[in-house]
Amino acid sequence: MRIVVVGATGHVGGYLVPRLVRAGHEVVAVSRGQREPYRADEAWASVERVDLDREAEDAAGTFGQRIAALDPDVVVDMICFSRASAEQLVDAVRGRVSMLVSCGSIWSRGILTEVPGTEDAPLNGWGAYGTGKAELEAYLLEQSAAGGVPATVIDPGHISGPGWHVINPAGNLDPAVWERLAFGEQLILPDEGLGLLHHVHADDVAQLFQLAIDRPEHAAGNAFFAVSARALTLRGFAEAAAGWFGREARLGYIPLSEYGSAAGEEHARTTAEHVSRSHAMSIEKGSRMLGYSPAYSSLQATREAVEWLNDHGTFSRPLPFA
Repeated sequence: MRIVVVGATGHVGGYLVPRLVRAGHEVVAVSRGQREPYRADEAWASVERVDLDREAEDAAGTFGQRIAALDPDVVVDMICFSRASAEQLVDAVRGRVSMLVSCGSIWSRGILTEVPGTEDAPLNGWGAYGTGKAELEAYLLEQSAAGGVPATVIDPGHISGPGWHVINPAGNLDPAVWERLAFGEQLILPDEGLGLLHHVHADDVAQLFQLAIDRPEHAAGNAFFAVSARALTLRGFAEAAAGWFGREARLGYIPLSEYGSAAGEEHARTTAEHVSRSHAMSIEKGSRMLGYSPAYSSLQATREAVEWLNDHGTFSRPLPFA
């Protein structure tokens, strides 16, 4: 099949595109052309590259037409954040493609009533990002059910892997958190450290995208959570990460409302975004219907990321992995 991947050089695309090439597909990688893929792979030599600015084309009302002109059998959309953008693409490719697979987010679900959350949990996301992803998912599944473009939405958790910072045990991106754990220094966590995080390795997200493409008869009209098998508590995550360095975590706790005093206001806002959701999602549906089986646990995915950062001199003090 000829598969057009929009946002192909991002975190997940760096794994998905080589997967698709090795599976024998003809792949067209669409991106802004401003960077190479996060992950080098010889498979990219077989990929057609197209430079396209999604935001500018959306504003001009030409994005969907530009993608349709590439004559895809399947479109994978990694970088859609609103219903309006999705509508433009769907209108252009309706009747011309066999499948549209779009990247959503577990943040399309807001506060969960039951955990682990399942894909039939209400699309009650909040905040600009969560609301946008919820509206996007609702639209795609509704138009798919109505006989429009067959669509699938893949909802990743906190994407992790080598090449970028990942959400740490404080629920933010502060690299100093890893240093405190590595050197036996106290780490302050919010609300007794009982908030939840649900990570996933980028290659496991790519796995689920590929499975959806390979099994359209099961995937079309459905959403699937792309997460590891189990979520982590902040406290448990911190304790496990300290063990990477042969340490025991020294933890303290303060209310989330006061967390800015410990983490700084910017990092505290990121922490609040994650802790206030405290998502833990089920992979049962993806496993049952598509055969999804994540290769990485949350701890494996995050450790690989931190080791990469350490190897590339990211930290002010090199971390002493045991």
